[in-house]
Amino acid sequence: MNAPLKTNGLVEQAKTARQAALTLANLSTEQKNEVLRAIATNLRKNASRILEVNQQDQEFAKTLVTEGKLSGSAYKRLVLNPDKIEQMALNMESVADLPDPVGHCHMGTRLDQGLDLYRVSCPIGVLLVIFESRPEVVVQISALTIKSGNAVILKGGSEAQHSNKVLSEIVRETLTQFDFVPPGAVNLLNTREEVSGIMQMSDCIDMIIPRGSADLVRYIQANSRVPVLAHADGVCHVYLHEDADPEKSKEIVWDAKLQYPAVCNAMETLLVHEKVSDALLGGLLVHLQEKQVELRVCEKTRQRFIHQPALQLQDAVKEDWTTEYTDLILSVRTVSSLEEAVDHINTFGSKHTDTIVTENSTQAEWFMNQVDAASVIWNASTRFSDGFRYGFGAEVGVSTSKTHARGPVGLEGLVIYKYKLYGQGQGVARYGGDGKPFLHETIDVNSSSHS
Repeated sequence: MNAPLKTNGLVEQAKTARQAALTLANLSTEQKNEVLRAIATNLRKNASRILEVNQQDQEFAKTLVTEGKLSGSAYKRLVLNPDKIEQMALNMESVADLPDPVGHCHMGTRLDQGLDLYRVSCPIGVLLVIFESRPEVVVQISALTIKSGNAVILKGGSEAQHSNKVLSEIVRETLTQFDFVPPGAVNLLNTREEVSGIMQMSDCIDMIIPRGSADLVRYIQANSRVPVLAHADGVCHVYLHEDADPEKSKEIVWDAKLQYPAVCNAMETLLVHEKVSDALLGGLLVHLQEKQVELRVCEKTRQRFIHQPALQLQDAVKEDWTTEYTDLILSVRTVSSLEEAVDHINTFGSKHTDTIVTENSTQAEWFMNQVDAASVIWNASTRFSDGFRYGFGAEVGVSTSKTHARGPVGLEGLVIYKYKLYGQGQGVARYGGDGKPFLHETIDVNSSSHS
């Protein structure tokens, strides 16, 4: 990248975050929870201040929508209200109530008498989280990174800049109340140029988590020198198996598409076995159409309803099967077998979340084993694929990568591990060849004094 982007101020901010991470890694669980609950209190106290600046962002975003520079779904995501602010505070408190992921011993091996090896969870270090539209991400990420002992540098979209700024200020103002929390624990970048510069600083940044459009994620993946944890698309499927229960099908399909269509875990493609009755499928499609959903269907599906002119069906094209609409648009395909449904998902899906609706447990288990996705679901909406709903307190993002974390990334995805070896003066020359053999005995980490 261009050298001028690496300003002294940006380098210092990254170094401050690095130093903060070293201190945060060693805070006690009680200290971290005290901070989180204090932030929750201050969010509630500053609700009117948050709503006032969010109104400024809404006015600016409306202009962007009119100019075609911002989607309607992105506008909806930036809007805050009293309920959302209360949810932010509750998320802080729920993360405080979660077990601390740091310091857990997951493996113990006795190499020799007096030479014990342990694998212990520890924070990743400094995270750069880039997101669009949703200002509550500032609070969610701050909660998760503080609890997991990581420092974070945040960069939100310009459409929510005032909301992002005030929320980060409330978090940072709260941190100053505690002398054990270092400066640089939570940081906010202001410009794209700063992002371009800081994502080259592999000496200071340990991981980048981009949350937003596929274009944003792909740009970060292509231009970063730092490991990236992310998903580019959320092309999620619901498959109605031939043994699908009609009432379950209705609730799941309608919820997966209509409950909040502007998010990555909303259904984008409905797959239907050819033996599912026209009455059930037709009823589903009529209801979706009444809710203003545009229906793009395969030829097989169109032929099923050719004598129902009330259903306004458009022809699906190949691009529809790979498109994340995040809008009131749905692709529909009729398939002849479970195998065809799974092949479609593994060919066109984004490895995010896929659901099967069926009363056949054997077929459901086969589907869940064969579909290559971060979350696979039986008889429930794709919308459950979420850190808060999974009980993670909140999520830093959703990963479709096959790295140390996959799916909704909560606290457990924000820790890595280190090896701790406890010796009594040994050197490797004692072992191997004519020396002593290693014991390599498993240690019960639950009873070990080092766990």
